[in-house]
Amino acid sequence: MKLHTVRTHRSDEHLPREEELAWKVAQVAADPVAVESEVAEMIVNRVIDNASVAVASLSRGPVVAARGQAQSRPQADARPGRAGSAVFGVEGVHDPEWAAWANGVAVRELDYHDTFLAAEYSHPGDNIPPILAVAQHTGADGAALVRGIATGYEIQMDLVRAISLHKHKIDHVAHLGPSAAAGIGTLLGLAPETIYQAIGQALHTTTATRQSRKGQISTWKAHAPAFAGKMAVEAIDRAMRGQTSPAPIWEGEDGVIAWLLDGPDGRYEVPLPEWGEPKRAILDSYTKEHSAEYQAQAWIDLARRLGLEHPELRNPDAVRQVVLHTSHHTHYVIGSGSGDPQKYDPTASRETLDHSIPYIFTVALQDGAWDHVGSYAPERAGRPDTVALWHKVTTAEDAEWTRRYHSEDPAEKAFGGRVEIELADGSRIVEEIAVADAHPLGARPFARADYVKKFRTLATGVLADAEIERFLGLAERLPELTAAEVARLNVVASGLPTPPEGLF
Repeated sequence: MKLHTVRTHRSDEHLPREEELAWKVAQVAADPVAVESEVAEMIVNRVIDNASVAVASLSRGPVVAARGQAQSRPQADARPGRAGSAVFGVEGVHDPEWAAWANGVAVRELDYHDTFLAAEYSHPGDNIPPILAVAQHTGADGAALVRGIATGYEIQMDLVRAISLHKHKIDHVAHLGPSAAAGIGTLLGLAPETIYQAIGQALHTTTATRQSRKGQISTWKAHAPAFAGKMAVEAIDRAMRGQTSPAPIWEGEDGVIAWLLDGPDGRYEVPLPEWGEPKRAILDSYTKEHSAEYQAQAWIDLARRLGLEHPELRNPDAVRQVVLHTSHHTHYVIGSGSGDPQKYDPTASRETLDHSIPYIFTVALQDGAWDHVGSYAPERAGRPDTVALWHKVTTAEDAEWTRRYHSEDPAEKAFGGRVEIELADGSRIVEEIAVADAHPLGARPFARADYVKKFRTLATGVLADAEIERFLGLAERLPELTAAEVARLNVVASGLPTPPEGLF
């Protein structure tokens, strides 16, 4: 890996195109370096993981609505090389940008797929829907799809390692637009010039504020990354037609760094693979065993264990207070440090509750389990004993856990913390957890069998048994799939809700 210094340049400074970050990213995307077998295997895992959570969300409102929008755009002139794309849950082929949109919402709706956290936050699996949609539309085979996905993960995660967006209240999908465009560029074998223009357009159209993840969180939370993927598809199309983009998009005097991020004095060191260096970033990401914000994963595991070992903790009358000592991010984004009263509101939306660590810790403690539906049900959130205990749970930033959160050492990087529970009788229970059980360094690291189990579990009752086996049979052979098989890398369900009417 090579570090590239990125900063704002005045208009009267000479910044050669070769020194722009967008050009350097385009060079990485254009590099035909082979995908290592270990990386290809993990890509298979994440394709299965994405399908798992998409299937589980097929009947949820945002997914039904997005699917309806895609279904109103059937591929009218399907032909070789422009065959249209599949939409999760239904038959037929659709315009690729709308398939990317619908599938992106389905993948993101339950907050249940992979994550990578560094200077910024990310769900790099969000790259898969737009890259897959374009692969199906253009008749790409499995090997090309794997190459594209490897690039998408690499670019998003490299940007996430170096450039903080949330510090300036910019939503994290601003790193996803460029990465998805780069991944599609790799998939199609496009020239660096074309990829460069698409990256600039994708970034320019996908910067938005973090209000989508603040206060009463709305259904847009699931749509935001899908929008970034859709914009990446459209940016590639425009760039292929010879259209250009604002430049230099990051470094310009009126560019992203100058006005949205750290300003004219901002400086970043962005790591990117050198020419011929394999793209291995996906191996540093991690998936979720539980349907909740990633920083909640370890806390769910600890709470489940504490509830089983100390059942008295489930009774709010027995507990005086619970303090979760944790990282800056956990405290201020999903903890009491956010100042959001909605995080303690039993009538709050599911999107809000899955960003409330006081709620999540309480329910996991009382139930000894976590369910992607039942744990968020209104009747579960409103249970009087839960509300009473929930309001006794607060968070506090701990400098050491913040340091470990930002550590570059994989063996030290942590997303948990220390819980201190004071009981009504004056006794105390203190426990800590660094990473989730499913983390690569956790008690039960996720492996292929776990991804397959997750898919089977979430698909049961939604898909026919034969459809479950058909999809898994394709997904596990992903690198060897023909173009015709990639076109069938989808699932079809029956009895799905009818999409609501809109403009289209």
